[in-house]
This record gives sequence, C-alpha cells and structure tokens, in this order.
Amino acid sequence: MEKKSASQNPLKQVLKLREELHQWFEIQGKDLPWRKTEDPWAILISEIMLQQTTVAAVIANCRFEKFLEEYPDLITIAKAPEAQLLKSWEGLGYYNRVRNLQKSAVAVLEQFEGEFPKDAATLETLPGIGKYTAGAVSSFAFDQAAPIVDANIARVISRVFDYREEIDSTAGQKQIWKWAGQLLDVRKPRLFNSAIMELGQTHCSPRNPDCAECPIADFCQTSNPEELPKKKPRKKFVVIEEHAIISTRKNEILLVKEEGSRRNGFWRLPLKSAEEVAHLEPVSKHRYTITNHKVTVFLYEFTQAEGAWVSSDELSKIPIASPIRRIIESHFSL
Repeated sequence: MEKKSASQNPLKQVLKLREELHQWFEIQGKDLPWRKTEDPWAILISEIMLQQTTVAAVIANCRFEKFLEEYPDLITIAKAPEAQLLKSWEGLGYYNRVRNLQKSAVAVLEQFEGEFPKDAATLETLPGIGKYTAGAVSSFAFDQAAPIVDANIARVISRVFDYREEIDSTAGQKQIWKWAGQLLDVRKPRLFNSAIMELGQTHCSPRNPDCAECPIADFCQTSNPEELPKKKPRKKFVVIEEHAIISTRKNEILLVKEEGSRRNGFWRLPLKSAEEVAHLEPVSKHRYTITNHKVTVFLYEFTQAEGAWVSSDELSKIPIASPIRRIIESHFSL
C-alpha cells in the first residue's frame, strides 16, 4: 500500500501534530478501565498485565478489574502468599511479572512509605519496572512529562519518520526514544501518550493501516507503512517433546510441584523420559506454543510415578499453567 507524501514536518510543526492527535483522541479514544483512574497502583497493574497480554484478552475476561478487586492496595498484595498470587495470575502467562509486581509493592511500602514516586527515573528503580513502564506510570498517574515507547508507539514513530533501521537494535531504540521525547507534549503528557498509543492500536496497525483516516497522516514521512517498522529476524522456534503421566484414583490426580524454573510454584503432571515410556502407547497428544517454544505433550496412563495426590476440589484452587490445566481437564473431571 502506498500513501500520499507528507505535507508537514513532524518536528518543525510538532505543535500542530500534537493538536491534531489530541483532538482525534478526545473523540475516538477507547473507554478502557485503566484510563478511568489516576491511581498509580491500578495503573501499574494494568501496565504489567498488558506487557505480554493483549488488550482484548484483558478486557474480555475482566482480568484487570478482578485482580484489582483482589489486591486493591499495596499492603494486600505484599502480604499475599506466592501460591495465591500465581493462581490469581493464571492464564496471563509470564508469571515473573506478578512476582515482580509484589516486589515493587513491597519496595514502595518500605522505601517510599507507601507513596509511589512520581518521576520515571525513580520508578525505574523498582523491581521489574523498565523504562516504558516507569514512563507510563509517571505520565498516566501523575501527568509527568515522561515519554513512553511500546510496540504500538514504536510503529507509529518509525512510520512518521520513515525510519528504515531495526528498531529493536541498541541504536534503533535510542533513536525511537529520542523522537518520542521530541514529540511528547510536556504540557499534556497523559493525553499525548494515551493518544499516540491508541493510534498504534487502531489506524496505524501492523497490517492494513488506515492512513486515510489517520489524524496525523499529513506528518507521516513514509510512503510504504506496511514495510515498517524494521526488526531483527525472529528467533527460530524451539521444538520440545514432553512425556507426561496421567494417574488418577477416585476424585484425585497425581501432580508434582515445579521448582527452579519459570513456573516455580506451579503444579503439573509428572514427567518421564522417552526411554521410561517407550513400552507404552500414549493415550493422547497435546500441543501448545509459549514464547518461541513449540511443545508437544504425549500423555500416558502410568501408575509408577512420584508426586502428591490432589483432589478435584483442591485442583481449582492451586496454580497450574493454562496449557497443563487444559490437558488435565481433558482427562480428569473437576
């Protein structure tokens, strides 16, 4: 797709660009639940939750509202046992996010007497909070002049400036963040950051961008938006095969608790080596993808395995990764 050439320079006419973007957002901006608050705790939850989970998934299942209802303040989450936290986050994946959320809550309580710092630089010192999240909390909660760059904003900026280098390189990140700071309306940072992010989620989408309806099309330097942004080649998928045991009795199932992995604290089916189950035929096969891993789980009925017997009542209360829970539910009635 080709679009018409830009008639205005995004930096020389930056005041006009901001005005056009603001006016569009005030009419077209979505009514998202985290936009209805200026509470830094609620905004931090939303930002951490949305790091690896789509807006649509969070909205559809009211995950933000449910989590905030369960952990309405820093003290509540600071005191929560890890198993409870993991269960609350189940289905969202990347579980170190919720662990770091708890660590950040503890840090604010201990280091800042329960009051969130307003500036992005200080917020970035909290556990698990990077440059983007710090800027988001600073601008959305406190209306501080902090630029932000997520995937949506990086796409908008790369197209506006027709940036042909890889945006996920060190040099690319430096340049995109520099432009984000130059475009930022320091008088209305909350409004500007919300608007440019929304633009990336709507008209300036990855495929089939709607340039004809874009509020800042006159400032956009690229003539081929679908070619941008440029990124490093994707990592190849790692193929993994697992051999899991399904062992049940009455209303109980045999499970083991994971340790020393990204799913530390979660429960799963016992695993065997391929050699240990070579004499058995799998009763079913299941596939799922996580990050850059494609996992195939072969399931066997097998009685000789170590673990703990978990009742169907307990099963609904303990943390289990969603793909594993689906496998269990396909063979064991809750």
